[in-house]
Parts: sequence; structure tokens; C-alpha cells
Amino acid sequence: MKNLLTDIPGVRVGHADDRRLASGVTAVIFDTPAVAAIDIRGGGPGIREGAVLDLENTVEQIHGIALAGGSAFGLEAGGGVQAWLAEHGRGFAIGGALIPIVPGAICFDLLNGGDKAWGRFAPYRDLGYAAAAAASADFALGSVGAGLGATTATFKGGIGSASAATAGGIRVAALAVVNAVGSVTVGDGPWFWAAPFEAGEEFGGGGLPEDFTPDMLEMRIKGGTSATSVENTTLAVVVTDAALTKPQARRLAMMAQTGFARAIYPVHAPLDGDVVFAAATGEKPVDPLAGLTELGMVAANVMARAIARGVYEATALPFPGALPAWKDRFG
Repeated sequence: MKNLLTDIPGVRVGHADDRRLASGVTAVIFDTPAVAAIDIRGGGPGIREGAVLDLENTVEQIHGIALAGGSAFGLEAGGGVQAWLAEHGRGFAIGGALIPIVPGAICFDLLNGGDKAWGRFAPYRDLGYAAAAAASADFALGSVGAGLGATTATFKGGIGSASAATAGGIRVAALAVVNAVGSVTVGDGPWFWAAPFEAGEEFGGGGLPEDFTPDMLEMRIKGGTSATSVENTTLAVVVTDAALTKPQARRLAMMAQTGFARAIYPVHAPLDGDVVFAAATGEKPVDPLAGLTELGMVAANVMARAIARGVYEATALPFPGALPAWKDRFG
């Protein structure tokens, strides 16, 4: 296992971004349709095809997921991913028609210093197509794809990923675009909130501080305590090779959101659009009670790790006043 979302067989990830724009797209492609659901906890989400994932609705499987910067402009990225899938004969069959099902979500990166004067049409549809075309088993972390323009309250954000397996061998992995209103690190120090769940030294191995002082628990958010704009969001995908129903996938997404709370402080705020997509490729049976509970527990752990890795692997944007990367101060 490579500690990536693509440790789940049949899952590929691709990035496309524009350094001048300081924004981009990340596409998750499923080689065969995957059962999927969604859980939304942030107060300002931007979602594409979210309703199709509601439990009462007909479609149960998806073909890809589009994650993008650009705020609402970035929702067009899903059209690019959809176009690539259609060219490759993938989709939900209705009579003689094939319709690729591509949910998606966006984060706000419009004020990060990049040149957003793109003219009549935003570039995200083309970036979505390029990200899907680039999808493979190996992909970069940090300031790439949808994480290129991401930030947190204190450090540059980015793309993170992590994976693990249950005691019975069921795999679960997460990918996160970390653009949170809060902080992923404790106070002004190098410690990650997710440190108790770290595997090896995947985000530095620094552990937690010996003592927590009151200043470490003070609120640190973008713009300070007077912040009023929705400029944030952590987007995440959790995938397992278990065979899940759509309601079970929803439960997995809900349990995986616990990883947000372990890694970001504060989290699920009115200024965030936090969302988790959960998908299951259906290769391995799982007990619907204890087995699903264990799977959700591990999913929350890998989610926390993925979020920390997104900040740990990030690099600062090359603009005046840009937030430093974690490695700029502590690397």
C-alpha cells in the first residue's frame, strides 16, 4: 500500500491546475461504477449532483468525482470529468444513452493572489477534463490540483491522502482538499491536531505538545474573529473495497467526518463548506453492524491523517503576502 486513495483497487486520481490562476481540479475516477453517498457538515457548501446521492433517490452508483477550486465557478469541473468518461463509454444506461454520474464539490480560492481574470468562461471544465485524462494510480500531494490554491488559518493547505485496512483486511482510504477556515496545527507550534493517529512519520512525527496552554486553544480562523466571508471548505473522498449499500455508504461518510474534528480546529463552521463523499467498490463483504462500525472507525483515522498530510506536503504560493507552508517554518 502506498498510503494513497488509489490503494483501493479500481480507483485512480488525476490533477490539473494552472499556476498563474493558482487554482485547479482533482478528479477521482472509478474503473467500475461505485456505490456512493454524501455527508455535508459545513455551513457554506458548493455541491454538484448532491441530490442524486440522497438515499431516497434512484441512482446508486457513480463513475467519478470532481473536486475543484474556484468557488461556484469550479462546479463546471464536473462537466469536464463527465466529458472524458463519456468519450470512454462510461455512464448510467437509459435506453441507448449513457450518462456519466459525476458528483462534485468546490472550495473558495478566489482571493489567494492568482489571476482570476479568465474572461467570459471559467477554465474549470477544461481543467476537469485534463484531470480525468491524467488519472492514474500514482498522484502528487500538497499544492496540486484542487489543492493548489488552498489555505488554512495559519499555513498553506493542499491535497492529502492516507490509507489503512481493518483487522479483517478491508481497505479504506481518504483524499482531502484542505482549505479550512480553522487551523490544522496546535497554536503557533509545529504539532498537528491529528498527531495521535499518525502512521510512521507521514506528517513529520512531531507528536503533540507536552502541555496544552490556554493560548493553544484560542480560535484561529482566516480573517480573524471579524471574518464574514465564505472563503473556506475541506473537501474529502473516502473509498473502501467493501460491499456497501447506499445507506451504509452514507453512514461511512458520517463516521469519516469525525476525522475532520480530529484534524481541524475549529471545524464545520458557518464559514466552511465541509463535505465527505463516500464510495464503495464492492469487492469484500462486511458485517453490517460491528464490521461497518470498525470500517467507519478506521475511515475517521485515515481522514484525519489525510488532512494533516495535505498541510504537511503543501508549498507556499509565489505571491506577495502568501501564507507560508508548514515546511517553510518547521521543515
